[in-house]
Amino acid sequence: MNWDEFAQWGKHISDWAADYHKTLGDRPVRAQTAPGEIAAQLPQTAPETGEAMDAIMADFEQIVMPGMTHWQHPRFFAYFPANAAPPSMLAEFLISTVAAQCMLWQTSPAATEVEGVMVDWLRQALELPDRYTGVIQDSASSATLSAVLTMRERATGYTGNREGLFGKGHLRIYCSEQVHTSIDRACWVAGIGQNNLVKIGCGTSGHAYEMDPCELQSRITEDRKAGHVPAGIIAITGGTGIGAWDFLDQIAEIARAEDLYTHLDAAWAGAAMICPEYRDEFWVGADRFDSIVFNPHKWLGAQFDCSVQFLADAGPQLNTLRIEPEYLKTSGDAVTNYSEWTIPLGRRFRALKIWFLLRAYGLEELRNRIRNHVAWARELCEEIRRMEGFEIVTEPILSLFTFRCPGDDAAQQRLVDSLNDDGRIYLTQGMHEGRKVIRFQVGQFETTRQDVMLAAEVIAEVSSEI
Repeated sequence: MNWDEFAQWGKHISDWAADYHKTLGDRPVRAQTAPGEIAAQLPQTAPETGEAMDAIMADFEQIVMPGMTHWQHPRFFAYFPANAAPPSMLAEFLISTVAAQCMLWQTSPAATEVEGVMVDWLRQALELPDRYTGVIQDSASSATLSAVLTMRERATGYTGNREGLFGKGHLRIYCSEQVHTSIDRACWVAGIGQNNLVKIGCGTSGHAYEMDPCELQSRITEDRKAGHVPAGIIAITGGTGIGAWDFLDQIAEIARAEDLYTHLDAAWAGAAMICPEYRDEFWVGADRFDSIVFNPHKWLGAQFDCSVQFLADAGPQLNTLRIEPEYLKTSGDAVTNYSEWTIPLGRRFRALKIWFLLRAYGLEELRNRIRNHVAWARELCEEIRRMEGFEIVTEPILSLFTFRCPGDDAAQQRLVDSLNDDGRIYLTQGMHEGRKVIRFQVGQFETTRQDVMLAAEVIAEVSSEI
């Protein structure tokens, strides 16, 4: 392909993309294909000679698209969204076109310096103190792993990377039982082990489902007496399952007294903290945490992948992850090399997506979208509450709530599967206090009140049919 052909097909694909998004509401949300159906349509070996682009694009539409679940669909109410606002998509196009590997300042000074400013714009939007700096990671999983590795190194006097963990004792990480499984995986990868991830029971204050601070303190005390080595605490604001949130001030106070490193997982709900009215409930004490992560690629509309990790002091993470072979050293003035802040050496120019997004919409428009999603989720919750035999299991936390239809756990799964096969909306199931629940969240960037409220009609209709 020459560059004239590239320009021609670039325009064609841009037009296709605009039409795709404008007509998304007419498609089933979830892919309706059976396992193996897509693979069966592909040749078993790669072609020996090149093929025409029109043939490739035709196969994309005929083979690939029927097997895609449409995450940008306005009635995608499953998981949390991985949004893609149009300005962010355009930025992604430019990032892919320039194709820079932004591992060091010198390999693309603009990428490094824009990243520093964008992290600070978001810091101000979330009303964090100016001592926080940060870095853009690919996902919250990577940010959490970075924090857990930092906990490990800090607790071992920064000897674990050199000497391994043999003879260091049982390092212990503490968290709520409501945390995302990425915390479990981080403990696996860091060599701490599942058995040393101490999950604390939840309290019963309102509907926060928060980590019990008394149990937390008790477990830390018991572990020290048993000769274990407490290393850190991971708190949540807006847990994935039901939106659980911890009382951050209380956890931070325990961490300060016990000299433990702290990480706050606000991957989904952190975006809502650009709205001042939510901070008094969900954000008090966040400014006392050593590490905080939130995903602009969820609720703010940045193209996936784009996760921001704030650090009250970058030193411990740099001491954990920095490695400088001769070929990566930078001479001259002191600069920031973000590859020293993260696990991967390679880095994409993710900050450009945030720059385009914030400039195109402004913070107030993004706040309005989040506020709408919260209001519409609450309105839908009341509609479902009025349905005969339905039960609201967990009340809305921001734009997330869970419910049950009449019947046992098998009935819940039947309804979820039937709704997703119907295609008009997409939901997922979950577990809460030993019971299967149906999970509903509002957060797709282009969704409307009509899209959200249509879910009540679909749920009632499909439920009656089964």
